[in-house]
Amino acid sequence: METIGVVGVAFRRDGSDVLARFTIPKEERVERLPAMARQLDVEELVYLATCNRVELIFKGRPSTPIETYRRRVFRVLTGAEPQPGEAERTFRAWAGEGALEHLFLVASGLDSAQLGEQEIRTQVREALKIARTADVIGPVLDQVVTVGLRLGADINSQLQTRFGGTSLADVATDRIKRRVRRTRGPVALVGISPMTVRAAHILVKDGIEVILVNRTLESAAPLAEKLGLVARPLGEFRSTPDAVEALLTATGSPDPIFSRADLERIVARTPSGEPPLAIDMALPPDVDPDAAVAVGVERVGMDEINAEAEANRNRRLLDMAPAREMVDERLEKFCRQFTEKSITPVIARLNQRYRQTAVEGLERLFRKELDGLDDAARETITRWTEVMARRFAHIPTMGLRALATDFGTPAVRVFLDASGEDFLNDPVMAPGSQGGAAAKEDA
Repeated sequence: METIGVVGVAFRRDGSDVLARFTIPKEERVERLPAMARQLDVEELVYLATCNRVELIFKGRPSTPIETYRRRVFRVLTGAEPQPGEAERTFRAWAGEGALEHLFLVASGLDSAQLGEQEIRTQVREALKIARTADVIGPVLDQVVTVGLRLGADINSQLQTRFGGTSLADVATDRIKRRVRRTRGPVALVGISPMTVRAAHILVKDGIEVILVNRTLESAAPLAEKLGLVARPLGEFRSTPDAVEALLTATGSPDPIFSRADLERIVARTPSGEPPLAIDMALPPDVDPDAAVAVGVERVGMDEINAEAEANRNRRLLDMAPAREMVDERLEKFCRQFTEKSITPVIARLNQRYRQTAVEGLERLFRKELDGLDDAARETITRWTEVMARRFAHIPTMGLRALATDFGTPAVRVFLDASGEDFLNDPVMAPGSQGGAAAKEDA
């Protein structure tokens, strides 16, 4: 387990501009991940990018300290060599149990600006799917991420009952609803993403007219049909925009999709005569910030959305104790099971070695001192010897389980190496594999 690591950067520490620098366009991820895994020299890899964070979850090499991966991640994502200390200042790193705890908190929405954020599970699930498609994930990370998603579903159900809305889309739509209450008119939702899908449901429920805008109508059709909405191609909307009072955009475009000329056409058609409200939830941004200022459009980006969610988060922290307890309980259970699984082959080999030693010694006795025993006596002594071998093996077996649980498999390896026996000749316990539960977070 000590080879599991997370290296990443998050809004709360660095703001959305830094996130945009390390965000890989979604359509490029499947193709790029295999090369990234090779360059990082990791056995398994998951790339997670959201409006709050960019993180690489990986299973590394036991000979490579997790914190050293920060420089590698910087090079892989930027194509440049970091300046002295730059990668360490930019990225945080978690290792072993600390990495698992962090991943569970992320998948549960407890590390999001909006506590209990719902969309994060969709984004983690999508990251897992991309890793599988790119064939850069194996049984270790697949299991870890899947457990995190299940935990997130359990916690989200609890938080929905307790708090209701737990999405950044709720923050965005609250701003839109305040604007539309003052200047009635339609709202354009640009891009089909978890954020815009949730926003569509919220706004339609509130009786606000919604227009779906997407590069392709095929992707927008299911949501449009479900909610009875009009859908328009993005190119058509940019050239001949509908009359809207606000737009919420959240695409995965690497460049702004609304230029100054596009915004001028939208401003000219606003029903109220005021420049529209633009909620830009994309990283990198969909609405050119300078162009928005130039034409008088109120642009609200992810920094503002996250800051508002962060204020709500601080008010809710004390109420999150039950959810945090769920994370701790699931983490403890998972680490215990993971460790048990990792040392099971070693314990089996240890028991086999005790039995083999006893049988070999007994066979020597039968050939010499006990040569005259009949078959029945030999059978009785053989059974007794095997029982005693199992009993003698019980003490080191229990000790190894406790050692692995409390101090991880490196301690088990040190203990067994001193025996001079090859108990570690197994892919689970051998160097290069996972195991243990005691690695700590490296900040």
